[in-house]
Amino acid sequence: MLGSAISNRVRAAARRFSTSRSGNVGVMFTFAMLPILAFVGAAIDYTRANSARSSMQAALDSTALMLSKDLTMGNITAAQIPSKAQSYFNGLYTNKDGQGIAVSATYTTPTSSAAATILLSGSGFVKSDFMQLAGFPTLNFSSSTTTTWGNVKMRVALALDNTGSMSQNGKITALRNAVAGTGGLIDQLSALSKNNGDVYISVIPFAKVVNVGSSNYSQWWIDWTDWLNPPTAQPNNGGMGTGSQSLQATLPMNWHAVGPGARCPWSNSNGGFTCTAGPTSTSNVSTIPSSGTYKGYICPSVDYNSHTVYNGCWVSTQVGTTAQVFCSGNGNCACPKNSSGSNVTGCSCTGSGTSTSCSGYIYTHDWTQPGPNDTTHNTNQPRVSAVVGWTNNQWTATNQTPTVLNNWQQQSTNPISNWTGCITDRTQPNDANGVLPVLSDVTTTFPANEYYENGTAYCSSRASTPLEPIIPLSYNWSSLKTAVNAMQPTGGTDQSVGLAWAWQSLLPGGPLNAPAEDANTTYNRVIILLSDGLNTEDRWPVYGDGSSQASGNPIDARQALQCQNLQNARDANGAPMYTIYTIQVNTSTPADPTSTVLKNCASSPDKFFMLTSSTEILTTFNTIGTALSKLRLAK
Repeated sequence: MLGSAISNRVRAAARRFSTSRSGNVGVMFTFAMLPILAFVGAAIDYTRANSARSSMQAALDSTALMLSKDLTMGNITAAQIPSKAQSYFNGLYTNKDGQGIAVSATYTTPTSSAAATILLSGSGFVKSDFMQLAGFPTLNFSSSTTTTWGNVKMRVALALDNTGSMSQNGKITALRNAVAGTGGLIDQLSALSKNNGDVYISVIPFAKVVNVGSSNYSQWWIDWTDWLNPPTAQPNNGGMGTGSQSLQATLPMNWHAVGPGARCPWSNSNGGFTCTAGPTSTSNVSTIPSSGTYKGYICPSVDYNSHTVYNGCWVSTQVGTTAQVFCSGNGNCACPKNSSGSNVTGCSCTGSGTSTSCSGYIYTHDWTQPGPNDTTHNTNQPRVSAVVGWTNNQWTATNQTPTVLNNWQQQSTNPISNWTGCITDRTQPNDANGVLPVLSDVTTTFPANEYYENGTAYCSSRASTPLEPIIPLSYNWSSLKTAVNAMQPTGGTDQSVGLAWAWQSLLPGGPLNAPAEDANTTYNRVIILLSDGLNTEDRWPVYGDGSSQASGNPIDARQALQCQNLQNARDANGAPMYTIYTIQVNTSTPADPTSTVLKNCASSPDKFFMLTSSTEILTTFNTIGTALSKLRLAK
């Protein structure tokens, strides 16, 4: 061995120095070298002993895991544990320095309050090469491990990026194979389960939103504020924080003169949307329809900032048959224009500056979702109390704020039963925590959304590449695989909403009805978050609209707080409640920077994975699956 050869050479050199008569330098050098060589030699011997011990620990861990699985599956009896332990260990322990290896196994049967355990202990020694000079011919080492099961159960939430960029470089295919393919993560975890409920898995496909399924439209935990309201009452388009920009639309001064045949009062540049031919239509029009079913309907198009569909229109109901003043006291008062650019019929203005006054045919504009006074129609959905006009149907210098509330008392042109299942970020601060929804606090409920981008309503089952619905915790392995294999690349990236619903999927009493937890059972709660890009958009377009992101990366700031809250969550024993793995798939050219928020969100540095090719997705999930299997190792 190398250590023995070095030791022999040192002894020979020392003998030559001790017999030299040419001077005292050699003797002095010899004595000076002895302590140095002793320290170096001790380090070499201890390194060999530590390596032998580390190899023993790894072999014991794997042996304990295999024994627990064999016993659970009925492949061995309790009496066979010692011999089987020795057999497994012998095949796993390959360190050449370790000698005198002895392994013992102790099995403890389960009780009503304690899990079954297998305690493995190992010991051995390493023959020293240098320490024997100091009277230590051997260095002893030992190790142990305990595996426990029976009342330890596992719940794993998979938050998986389904954004459009996942179509590149084979990423979505690699993800499907890694999770739902033969030998993939679902197979690895299902193998740990002897009884139904030992292991649960939830699947959370996410883009800018998640899809909780359109059949949930009657659930009380949905917040319909955004979905039902007109563009002028959209909290999601409001400025977030002091001094931030607001993208919420406002009513024009000449609002009450806008009617059939008038030009659409909005353009993408002044409202984020244009007008369409009717409710739920995606065909843009430049003027308000002057005939047909939707005569006088002012229907906003998809919002170009927030990438959402508005679910209603303003109707135009004429007030009287003579011209009336609709705007005065400001030089910006003007008549609406028709398709040829002329004033609409019957409209004219006089004066200038603060003396300006405009008159024309007057219209009120209710929003076609039931208002507070409607007690007949769509009784299963909330009422819309958004402001829809000015007092006396007139903008004046002293009456600049619209106050008239919606008073639609007919059937909705788009009832909530038509919602396709999209859910976006919760109202702050609950976008960053795991608080359960309560009916008395709308900020704890989950905002419905109609996500529409790239010409596609991604939550619709009719979409060519739909965002697949969430699958709550389940041990129906085939259904889980089917859901994963159905995943398609869709829209923009909001990791936070995927992480939020992964969290919710693990909470008993939440909207996904996670099974109740037994106080006498230990639970390993795990979240795996995979994304192939940086956050680009969320509920608030002032944070990011898919093509740009606000200064300071506010989407990541909210997610960082969310991750801190997850990491700080503790169980009844004060231990971390969740184990978080994060994966960044970085195949872009040039490469994206490392996502700080993903890296810091992982429970520990070894649980963050930076991947540079799609092929690494499979190996990474296999690595995580092996690590999750070893979560059964108690110590």
